[in-house]
Amino acid sequence: MLAMLPPVLRTLQLPLRVRLWDGHQLDLGPEPQVTLEVRDPQLLTRLAHPSLDLLGSAYVEGAMDIEGSLEQAIQLADALTAALLGDREAAPPARPAHDKASDAADIHYHYDLSNDFYRLWLDRDMVYSCAYYETGTEDLDTAQQAKLRHLCRKLRLAPGERLLDVGCGWGGLARYAAREFGAEVYGITLSREQLRLARERVAEEGLQDRVQLDYLDYRDLPGDGRFDKVVSVGMFEHVGHANLALYFQTLQRAVKPGGLVMNHGITARHTDGRPVGRGGGAFIDRYVFPHGELPHLATAVARMSEAGLEVVDVESLRLHYARTLRFWSERLERRLDEARQLVPERALRIWRLYLAGCAYGFEREWINLHQILAVRPRPDGSHDLPWSRADLYR
Repeated sequence: MLAMLPPVLRTLQLPLRVRLWDGHQLDLGPEPQVTLEVRDPQLLTRLAHPSLDLLGSAYVEGAMDIEGSLEQAIQLADALTAALLGDREAAPPARPAHDKASDAADIHYHYDLSNDFYRLWLDRDMVYSCAYYETGTEDLDTAQQAKLRHLCRKLRLAPGERLLDVGCGWGGLARYAAREFGAEVYGITLSREQLRLARERVAEEGLQDRVQLDYLDYRDLPGDGRFDKVVSVGMFEHVGHANLALYFQTLQRAVKPGGLVMNHGITARHTDGRPVGRGGGAFIDRYVFPHGELPHLATAVARMSEAGLEVVDVESLRLHYARTLRFWSERLERRLDEARQLVPERALRIWRLYLAGCAYGFEREWINLHQILAVRPRPDGSHDLPWSRADLYR
C-alpha cells in the first residue's frame, strides 16, 4: 500500500511519518515529529495534490488522524502543500447572496455551538475577537480588557453618550463601555445563544438601565442618527462584498453628524478579496464561517468613504490576533477532555484546526486585522476629534 504514495513525498525530507490503517508506515524525513495516520485508502492517491482544504477535511471527517503537536502539523501541512502545489493562487470565489435568512443561519452555525464550549478557552468576559497587547507580555484577560479600553478611547466615548454595538457577541464590550465609560449602549446580534448569556451578564452586573441588547439584523437598524458613536467588532466579515456598501451606509445613517464609527474586522491579503491559496480559505468557508467574505483594507476604506464616512485612523493588529489565537488554541488544547463533553468530536476537530491554523495564517500575513476609525462629518465638514492621538496613550 505504501507504494501508492506519490514518490515525490519521499524526497521532501519533512519530519513527518505516514502510517497506514494496516500498521505499515513510512518516514518522510529523519526524526519524525508528527504522524499522519491514514484511515481511508482513497486518501493515499489524493495525497499527490494535498491542498490545505483536502488535508483539513480529511482530519475533520476522520479519514486521517494526527499524532503530535497540532501546531507543528499545520506547519508541515503548509510545507507539504507548498512543495507539491507551489504558490498556487485561489480562484476568485463565486460569492453567495447574503440575505437575512441565510446570514442568520450562518451566524447560528458558528456562534450557537455552545456557550460553555467557548467559555473553556476565551477570556473571562468571553471577548471573541482580537486582543490588544500594549507591551506584548500580557496574558489573555489583560489584553482583552486593554482592547476594550483601546476601542472606547479611540471612540472618545464620554459619559451619557449613546453607543451602538453592531454584532455585540456576549456583551463584553457593551458592558465595559457602560461600566467604565458611562455610555448608554444598544447592542444587536443574530446569535440567540450569545444574546441569552449576554443579557444574563448585563443583569448580573446591574447594568440594565444602561445596556440594551436585542436580536436584530443590521439592515433593520434605525437610520435617524440617534447614536453618538458606533462600534462594530468582528461583524463585517459576515456581511459579504455585495452588501458592504449597504452595511456602511447603515452605520453612517445610524450615527449623528460629527459622530464616530469604529469598524474592527479581519481583512484579506489580496486586493480583490479572494481567499489565500492552496485551500486554506476554502476550508474555513466549508467548516468554520459559511459564506464569510473578507474584504481588503482598500475595499473597506473605499466603501466607507462612498457611504459618507471620512476615515481618520487605521491600525493593523495582525500580530496581536496571531498571539490571541495562539492563546485560544493553547487553552483549548489543555481542556480537550472537557470540550468533548460539550461538542461532538467532529466539531472539536474543526475548532482545533481552525484556531491553530488561523494563528499560523496571521503570523504569516495570509490575513490581517484592521481597526478603521471614521467620522460622519457635519455639513460644514467639521468634527470634534483632537488634533493628535496623544490622548489614546495616556
